[in-house]
Amino acid sequence: MELFARRRVVIVPARIGVSPRGCVYAVRTTDPTGVVEFVAGMRPTLGDLFAVWGRRLSSVRLLSFRGQVRVYVGGRRVRLDPRHVSLRRHAEIVLEVGPFVAPHRSYLFPAGP
Repeated sequence: MELFARRRVVIVPARIGVSPRGCVYAVRTTDPTGVVEFVAGMRPTLGDLFAVWGRRLSSVRLLSFRGQVRVYVGGRRVRLDPRHVSLRRHAEIVLEVGPFVAPHRSYLFPAGP
């Protein structure tokens, strides 16, 4: 997942959904690359991730930024509430608020399950 606000990259932090004691939520990040991990068989959404993160997400709000939030999956615009976008294995999801930034169509995910 990539986030852009006012033409600037917003870093998705490591350890969203990971407690200091090492307990993990079903949806989480482990490093600041924007790669989101989730339990196999689960159908999480961006809304689930942002809820675990404790940050705002709506069709007009991305974190503390206000304005129309545009969603791209695999480089194509998706016109629905960003909270309802499903997280899928190896999906390149881009959220933007503010001026247009050409979204990436793909990401070279690390090898693994």
